[in-house]
Amino acid sequence: MFISWLTEPLQYEFMQRGMIAAVLVGIVCAVVGTYVVLRGMAFFGDALAHTILPGIAVGYLISGGARDTLFWWALGTAVIAAWGIGAISKQAEIKEDTAIGIIFAGMFALGIALISTVQSYAVDLSHFLFGDVLGVSEQNLWFIVIFGAMILFTIGALYKEFLTLSFDPVLAMTLRLPVNLLNNILLGLIAVTVAISLQTVGVALMVAMLVTPAATAYLLTYRLPAMMGLAALFATLSSVIGLYLSYYLSIASGASIVLTATLFFVAAFLWKKRKSG
Repeated sequence: MFISWLTEPLQYEFMQRGMIAAVLVGIVCAVVGTYVVLRGMAFFGDALAHTILPGIAVGYLISGGARDTLFWWALGTAVIAAWGIGAISKQAEIKEDTAIGIIFAGMFALGIALISTVQSYAVDLSHFLFGDVLGVSEQNLWFIVIFGAMILFTIGALYKEFLTLSFDPVLAMTLRLPVNLLNNILLGLIAVTVAISLQTVGVALMVAMLVTPAATAYLLTYRLPAMMGLAALFATLSSVIGLYLSYYLSIASGASIVLTATLFFVAAFLWKKRKSG
């Protein structure tokens, strides 16, 4: 009975692709998310996810509603927005979170305004906002594999530099590390992660996959490699369990994945509180 329950959803190709995509995106988000959590960049990640909406809307309108090219529009907009937010936050006279909030709200409103010009925007907007992991095409899956591998390779290659920058920025400057370049690379990695996550969890829920598994792991360990491993494990379990719940309970797949990740966080929080008490 249990075996049948597990294998039934996997009879469908769209479910197989969705499962692979969700797991891969979850792992990439978890690894990148460790730096987001350690450096207190959760609001930046949320803002970045919302600022790519105008680019997606423009791509959607230009392509006449075709989704095949939207990944490239999302990727380009995410990278530009990440570096733009980073530059404005450094140079503006107002505080960083205020600058990010203004850009985030304005760009998100612009995206909604553009999409609302399409007659059937209500359905299309729901895919952008909440994801459509079961609609992942084979082409999108390859994009996730290729760019996800590039992200993980870059993090592995610059692991020591990112480690120093995250825990002791002053030491990084003392060691004459290229701090600005490393910051821009990290912002770029977050941007690419946001782009490949769009189809899976959507704009509205994207920050949850960046932050929640990493925050859960942060409660359980203080070593960065272990934190990355645990975050990837929680993200994988959340993706798999969430998709099964989505299939059998007929609820939105992105929301189901995020809610499962949130339950893992609550469990870890309660366990940590009980242990420390």
